[in-house]
Amino acid sequence: MNSGKLKDTLTVGDVARRSGIPVSTIHFYETKELIAGWRTAGNQRRYHRAVLRRIAIIRIAQRAGISLAIIHDALKDLPHDHVPTARDWRQFTNKWKDMLEERIVSLMQLRDQIATCIGCGCLSLADCPLRNPDDRLAQQGAGPQRLVQKNL
Repeated sequence: MNSGKLKDTLTVGDVARRSGIPVSTIHFYETKELIAGWRTAGNQRRYHRAVLRRIAIIRIAQRAGISLAIIHDALKDLPHDHVPTARDWRQFTNKWKDMLEERIVSLMQLRDQIATCIGCGCLSLADCPLRNPDDRLAQQGAGPQRLVQKNL
């Protein structure tokens, strides 16, 4: 992917410096196909300047707890030489809102009910709103249903 003139591109060191992440993370993101670069005739890595915005999106999404797989799905149709816009960001976040809302509700429930959890791991308590809401697992039988291997 050779986009633009060489002087308008960034080296891996430039990307690391400007994005605030280590070179190893840049290479990791590239192996996960979150960003893309190309090699010059002299075998040097180059990146389009748009990579900086992509990395910012990746870092913000990761900070929100969004997995790299979900981030990859959001970015996969966005050309690597396209600087993501506010409209692009809205499209990503609209897809992530429900998932984030579920996490927020779950974390608030955990915060509010953690004192009543004894952390025993049995997962079959009559009242375990954290791991067994409404004791749905009791319908499957007694004992630690999440730990019991079926068809032994």
